[in-house]
Amino acid sequence: MTLDDLRRIMVACAGEDEHVDLGGDIMDEHFADLGYDSLAMMETAAKIENEFGVRIPDEKVAELTTPRALLDFVSHVTVS
Repeated sequence: MTLDDLRRIMVACAGEDEHVDLGGDIMDEHFADLGYDSLAMMETAAKIENEFGVRIPDEKVAELTTPRALLDFVSHVTVS
């Protein structure tokens, strides 16, 4: 899963905040600062599971606060 995949999924699940540039370097930005609340991230996690077969437990979703953290988690689960 790539950052572009994550951007596409986030926009599909919750749209895009017109005040945020998702095309920039967002790897270490908090999802809340990017305009994505906990519900949006739960939907994102469900779509990641559907598309990539990686389940992100609900309690883990709250801990994965940046794109880097989420992508690292998915990468680790995929490799393990």
